Amino acid sequence: MRYRILSLAALGLIGSTLSAAALAQDDAPFITLASTTSTEQSGLFDSILPKFKEESGIDVRVVAVGTGQAFEIARRGDADSLLVHDTSGEERFVAEGYGSERQNVMYNDFVILGPDSDPAGVRDAKNVEEALTKIAEAEAPFASRGDDSGTNRAELRLWEAADIQPSGEWYRELGSGMGPTLNTAAGMDAYVMSDRATWVAFQNPQNLAIVFEGDEALFNQYGSILISEERFPDLKHDLAKQWHEWLLSQDGQEAIADYRVDGQQLFFPNADGS
Repeated sequence: MRYRILSLAALGLIGSTLSAAALAQDDAPFITLASTTSTEQSGLFDSILPKFKEESGIDVRVVAVGTGQAFEIARRGDADSLLVHDTSGEERFVAEGYGSERQNVMYNDFVILGPDSDPAGVRDAKNVEEALTKIAEAEAPFASRGDDSGTNRAELRLWEAADIQPSGEWYRELGSGMGPTLNTAAGMDAYVMSDRATWVAFQNPQNLAIVFEGDEALFNQYGSILISEERFPDLKHDLAKQWHEWLLSQDGQEAIADYRVDGQQLFFPNADGS
């Protein structure tokens, strides 16, 4: 009985210690970052956020959604900072007074994936417009994110440039993030457009392979935005500015460049405008 009483006391002490640690963690400075599924699912944040916290002491809590949803979260004042990939949407966000500053941070590119057998003959296309035209003419299954993400917005712009309005049973709008969309495309042997970083980190390719890449129209720019202090005075602007400036600094740019999967660099820093 004496041993049991001592054990319970010890457990109480451990519980108090854990509670105090949890409280201390909760009291640590943090910001809420609205960002994209591609930056999360590629593994980039797992690599760079610990480096930022080590330098600044600030936690970054990521809400990873499509770019369109990230804009809406920020427009409600529910995020301290934005890191997304739709340059025209980002510039509009600032012009409308929701953001106070937007800067280029990094880039990569989009790729067109499809069954390795390539039934639509996409590998023979001279440009991305021809690639999409071949898919549409063959009515080959195409999995679209359909979620107003940066990738989805870019995909729709490319269909428009090809003078195609995709519709019908062959064109599947999924309303899901990049990872789930890739899983669906792999399962149904469909064509799909993905950012390269998520594709390289993807663990379930099945028969999918890159069938088209390299067109300048597939360039994929990411930008960091500071939220307007005038419109949202209660946000953590000082902390968010430290994050924003770190991304643009030599340390932040090197952290982005250093992130690799299977030896392949997934994001290329360009805060200097290069």
